[in-house]
Amino acid sequence: LALQIGRGTAAVLTQLDGHRPKILIGKDTRVSGDMLESTLAAGLCSVGADVELLGVIPTPGVAYLVRKYHADAGIMISASHNPMEFNGIKIFNGDGFKLPDELEEQIENLIEKNDFTYAKGENLGQISHCTTGARDYIEHLKSTIPYSLEGMNIVVDCANGSASATARTLFEELGANAVIL
Repeated sequence: LALQIGRGTAAVLTQLDGHRPKILIGKDTRVSGDMLESTLAAGLCSVGADVELLGVIPTPGVAYLVRKYHADAGIMISASHNPMEFNGIKIFNGDGFKLPDELEEQIENLIEKNDFTYAKGENLGQISHCTTGARDYIEHLKSTIPYSLEGMNIVVDCANGSASATARTLFEELGANAVIL
């Protein structure tokens, strides 16, 4: 299903404006994240989209980075507050918002029909690893806080979620004495 979601997403985005889409993928810390990330990326590339892997990053980070990096879409692999054995796939448009229902329906229809035009040779999408995503997101968050947290003692429980990748750096750079659980 993840492979088909990748294919359907790339096919719909390519049809919208005819160019090679650039799609960001972020994930949380669930054990299935790596597998789903690889499978989604394979599906996207098989239909001609380029993929940038963000690694572990909070969901709002994907929404922010889609706009900052001028990507056509972003995908977050996360099931939010559901038990660890579950996972989900959230797709954002190029503005960092949920895909319109109309586009979701187009993706679903393509998946049901299994009717894709596959890229070949140089038209296959490529995968790259984005090494600046977490840092750019942290800088964005810092820019929204107009005061220092200098001297504050803060305990943050990220519950092993995706914020665990950015919380320590964020709070320490804001001046807090942070204890990250």
